Amino acid sequence: MMNRPELKRLQNSTRTVFFLTGAIFALWSCLVPVVKHHAGLNDGSLGLLLLCLGCGSVLGMPLAGLWVGRWGCRPVALGGLGLAGAVLLPLSWLSFLPGLALGIFLLGVGLGAVETAINIQAVEVEQRSDTPLLSGFHAWFSIGGAAGAAASPVLTLTGMPLWSIIMSGQILVFVLALRVWPGLLHQPEPGGGEGFALPRGLVWVLGLLTGIAFLAEGAVLDWGAVFLQGRPSFGIQPGWGYAVFATAMTLGRLSGDRVIALCGRPLIMGLGGLCAGSGFALVVMAPDAPLALAGFFLIGLGCANIVPVLYNCAGRQRVMKASTAVAAITTLGYAGILAGPALVGAVAHATSLSSAFLMLAALMIVVAGFCRLARQS
Repeated sequence: MMNRPELKRLQNSTRTVFFLTGAIFALWSCLVPVVKHHAGLNDGSLGLLLLCLGCGSVLGMPLAGLWVGRWGCRPVALGGLGLAGAVLLPLSWLSFLPGLALGIFLLGVGLGAVETAINIQAVEVEQRSDTPLLSGFHAWFSIGGAAGAAASPVLTLTGMPLWSIIMSGQILVFVLALRVWPGLLHQPEPGGGEGFALPRGLVWVLGLLTGIAFLAEGAVLDWGAVFLQGRPSFGIQPGWGYAVFATAMTLGRLSGDRVIALCGRPLIMGLGGLCAGSGFALVVMAPDAPLALAGFFLIGLGCANIVPVLYNCAGRQRVMKASTAVAAITTLGYAGILAGPALVGAVAHATSLSSAFLMLAALMIVVAGFCRLARQS
């Protein structure tokens, strides 16, 4: 049993890495318009270029599971942070298309590696602490994203050039990464890594449920504003939908550990799926803006703690090693983010965007139906 100061150090280091990962994602999102301008890309070409990020992440995630099993979380998390942080500055001025593609691919590899490694650490730290912590850890990703997204425009208003903003972010990442070094787990799993392994049994189910949850989150990010834009009678800015969703998700995760301790993971997963499903239905049927925004709030609140519960299940199951299982469901979850916008778009094209949102409502209710897995795994 670890003593309290050691546990606190592990917990704080985990929170810091989640924060830094969210901040790097936010800084990258601020760079996307710059990349488009420098390279002279149209929307279609930019979309193809951005696929490099997803390809890099999908490669980095299973590799990270293998490496964590062999060498522990510390070198993989710090290596991923270092790689992702290092390529941001070149991406702010590159206009050579192959160079951009390589840089974005490496950014994806770094982010995929650090996301997998820190989720493996988070599961292990929660188990050692014997108290729910995963929701709070994931909340720090959202806080880092909000901080990074706010910092760029604020600093730009002061006249600070973009390259210096990115460099300041890089310095912050590297300084904090060195600071959290002692609090990252460096022990390999007994027997080393399992190598590349397809998900098996329960891990397949957990991965598919994670993919659905991420699909719902990605749909709000990519299609929420489009939906509200198609409702001019609401009289609100389209971006309000995602803003309300993100606020609800952050609040849900900040309070999630306490609620899980009181109510248990199966109930939280079940209610979360029902809440998110009801939110999608309310958005579709809402006659005015307040009810539509209430629907987005319900989606965020419902989705907030589903993924942390699924990560906990992946860490506790005995079908596969924890590092391999967490890497597998992270990869399948990311596949949901990648495929989600296209799937929603295809359904919307064939029927309507309202029908696509109702499909998501049904999928979230399916997630709720698997809530007993949170007890059995």
